[in-house]
Amino acid sequence: MKNISTFPEGFLWGAATSAYQIEGAPLADGAGPSIWQRFSHTPGHTLNGDTGDVACDHYHRWREDIALMKELGLQAYRFSVAWGRIFPEGKGRLNEKGLDFYDKLVDGLLEAGIEPLLTLYHWDLPEALDDLGGWLNPDIAHWFADYGEAMYRRLDGRVKKWTTLNEPWVVTDGGYLHGVLAPGHSCHYEAPVAAHHLMRAHGAAVQAYRAFGSHEIGLVVNIEPKYPASDDPKDLAATNRADAYMNRQFLDPALLGSYPEEMKEIFGDAWPEWPAKDFDLIRQKIDFVGLNYYTRAVTCDGPDCLPVRAGTVRQPHKTHTETGWEVYPEGLSDTLLWLKKRYGDMPFYITENGSAFFDPPKPIHGRVIDPVRMDYLNQHLRAVRTAIEQGVDVRGYMAWSLMDNYEWSHGYAKRFGIVHVDFETLERTPKDTARYYSKIIQSNGAVLDEPFLPLSVHMRHG
Repeated sequence: MKNISTFPEGFLWGAATSAYQIEGAPLADGAGPSIWQRFSHTPGHTLNGDTGDVACDHYHRWREDIALMKELGLQAYRFSVAWGRIFPEGKGRLNEKGLDFYDKLVDGLLEAGIEPLLTLYHWDLPEALDDLGGWLNPDIAHWFADYGEAMYRRLDGRVKKWTTLNEPWVVTDGGYLHGVLAPGHSCHYEAPVAAHHLMRAHGAAVQAYRAFGSHEIGLVVNIEPKYPASDDPKDLAATNRADAYMNRQFLDPALLGSYPEEMKEIFGDAWPEWPAKDFDLIRQKIDFVGLNYYTRAVTCDGPDCLPVRAGTVRQPHKTHTETGWEVYPEGLSDTLLWLKKRYGDMPFYITENGSAFFDPPKPIHGRVIDPVRMDYLNQHLRAVRTAIEQGVDVRGYMAWSLMDNYEWSHGYAKRFGIVHVDFETLERTPKDTARYYSKIIQSNGAVLDEPFLPLSVHMRHG
């Protein structure tokens, strides 16, 4: 098929963040604490004991941040709402001041010509709900739907693209199975229960949206394509298990109405038999799927890697990010094509894609030169275009992240932003990648076809 020099008309270019990672002031104006407030303040859970108490101080600097987005030419901004700002106890009493913050943020975005994409849940469950069992309590589906309803009633119309959950796999794998993320549980029996109630909550929130909203709502998942390390049947079986556990566990029930068969093999007697009516709730019609893509895994049989019994083979002579993830843009094309093949024709958004590479703690002479990140952006956008050329309906791309921020248990050690943040002064400085992304947006992707030469090289001799 003939290459296209630009992306489809109306393709939406933006950047993404999440509430706890950037907002700071987690208890301001009557907000209730979240599980990340508790987790990060518990010694030993995060690098250097870092917390999100200040983060990027977006709660107070949102006007400045919107002005920066406008300067960069962003057309969209994906952000999440802190549930505890809206319902300090997770349910019941509504906190108007919390709603007012997101009211003003959305109005500010629209005044700047930037479309808001709102995520209801990006990992910061109200602590009060965790005390009631959190994602292990079946009632949480109704609590989440009530929270969603409050947001729809206030913002639908001004917000036209909603998502329920961000990366439910990370919530369960990190928070309930391995204990490296909030709420910090490590229980083989809890993980599938938490996963199921996340999906029930997703379905209930979509149901509520159909009653109170009139635009679009979807689900955001992280997909890491699995490639077998060899043709050995053990490696092939491990690859199937790993793919089911990470990539199909949440999309299959949402879009096909059942879990992958491999889940029973993975969890054994910890895998419950769920009632059929649960899948009637989970399988609500959604308007799009959001894809978060960072890397791939070359997978081998790993009998000691429980519960999936699959290991990952590090690829030599490849570029790896500061998080140890292989840079593999072809995996993004492969994933988009796989999504279309397995789940049919539907709209997709790249809701996160980005890289952590070393940046200095402070800009040098007012600049942050990051050519490796620029190349990452270029190659992954080319991969998106390849999938579009082959018939995948991709409607937008949200770079992760708008700015350096609190990277969960890594604290402030991993910089994913296209905008540099000096964590001492909180000064924002667009990196060379941000300037390059501006050119991509202005040309609707046409500059991707130009010989790629980092701006730092151009400017050094300018």
